[in-house]
Amino acid sequence: MSGSEPPSTGRYGRGVAPPPTRRQIHAKAVSIAVASGAYAISYGAIAVATGLDVWQTQTLSLLMFTGASQFAFVGILGAGGGMVAAVLTALLLGARNGIYSMSLWPRLQLRGGRRLIGAQLAIDETTAMSIAHAEPVEDSRYAFWVTGLWLFALWNLGTLVGALGATVIGDPGTFGLDAATAAALLALLWPRLVDRQMWAITLAAAGVAIVLTPVLQPGVPVLAAAVVALVAGLLPTRMWVR
Repeated sequence: MSGSEPPSTGRYGRGVAPPPTRRQIHAKAVSIAVASGAYAISYGAIAVATGLDVWQTQTLSLLMFTGASQFAFVGILGAGGGMVAAVLTALLLGARNGIYSMSLWPRLQLRGGRRLIGAQLAIDETTAMSIAHAEPVEDSRYAFWVTGLWLFALWNLGTLVGALGATVIGDPGTFGLDAATAAALLALLWPRLVDRQMWAITLAAAGVAIVLTPVLQPGVPVLAAAVVALVAGLLPTRMWVR
């Protein structure tokens, strides 16, 4: 080969990195699941501290399986809000998972029982992983499943550890569990504040909750804030970008 000939660009072209291997996708999925499992320990402890027993706490993680909704549910109950407000708020916050399921359907092409399991695993992290590894489609499916299964396993394990630990502690104020709900929700929210739209929605929802808190029963201001966030999130993106 002459020295004047350009170097081989390979399959992916010059300067273009090949897609990650299955091992790399798996490692990323495990790291996401481990971090989420740590949040689940907080959730399990907080849920028991607000009055749920271990089985009720674990059932929520098994069937609801969406961190923001679970934290909101136990947070409203712990603040003295009613069951209706807690359930409606959890449903509103979890509604986005239904949208994820619809958007992932053409990619995953699930049938039968796998479709039900896939719908349960369609959350923020699995959707992000599936989209991040969109090509080839087999890798996208692999990223979704490996992330979802690890997340489900470690989220429920973390819930059990936290719930059992809280039953031993007894008083939620002993280690600050009575103030942990707000901290956990902030930790879930903070990584999503990546642009002007998310900041605007968050501040608007928080403002509504702050204004309504002195005049409404516990839980209702959070429900109102969730409605504001849901409506704002459905507005066209161009309204937030100038």
